[in-house]
Amino acid sequence: MGLYAEIRYLLMGDQGLLLEFGDEISPEIHHRVRTMALTIEAQAIPGVVETVPTYRSLLVLYDPFTISLAALKERLREIEQAPLETPLPEPRLCRIPVLYGGSYGPDLQGVAQYHGIAEEEVVRLHCSRPYLVYLIGFMPGFPYMGELPSELITPRLKTPRLVVPAGSVAIAQRQTGIYPMDSPGGWHLLGKTPVRMFDPKKDPPSYLRMGDLVEFYPISEKEFEERNEWEGHTA
Repeated sequence: MGLYAEIRYLLMGDQGLLLEFGDEISPEIHHRVRTMALTIEAQAIPGVVETVPTYRSLLVLYDPFTISLAALKERLREIEQAPLETPLPEPRLCRIPVLYGGSYGPDLQGVAQYHGIAEEEVVRLHCSRPYLVYLIGFMPGFPYMGELPSELITPRLKTPRLVVPAGSVAIAQRQTGIYPMDSPGGWHLLGKTPVRMFDPKKDPPSYLRMGDLVEFYPISEKEFEERNEWEGHTA
């Protein structure tokens, strides 16, 4: 179905209203979500506490003692029906180095075998296009990015790992992502980046943000060690 003709409004408890824009992951739907979020923020509606954009929906958190649900819906409908003129910021292009395969990418061989192609072709395909950062979630600094080339669409692992090393570059279904800290995970690990994805001492702490474009490129083990930002890092 794709983009809905009209936004769907769903209650989320007594302080949240979820706006659904479509039923799939697509740049068009995500653009609409982000534009609506920025427009709401620009209008500074009294009682609106926060907006949380995702792939295809927008959570609007509000104070029911300041604005009623009916009044909030009316304001949002007015915004929806008016031309959305709030421009999105120009996307940043972030080029991220990756050491593919070996102990850094233990699933590279399995992904290649699953698709019947060489490991070098998996790397080439993964590096062949820029990926849109749809959102940061799951854990602080984890970027959900898409979409993978059709030749790399791969189901999640049947049994997730208990520990995925920080910096691991992974794929699952139509998405690619980077684990910002040691954690459980069920995605296929293709390699590891020397770039630290999340640092609470920095402002902002997340290396990537929603709306960025990410390009991956392969590096050698020597280049990885020369740039490794993970040394001494613990989750």
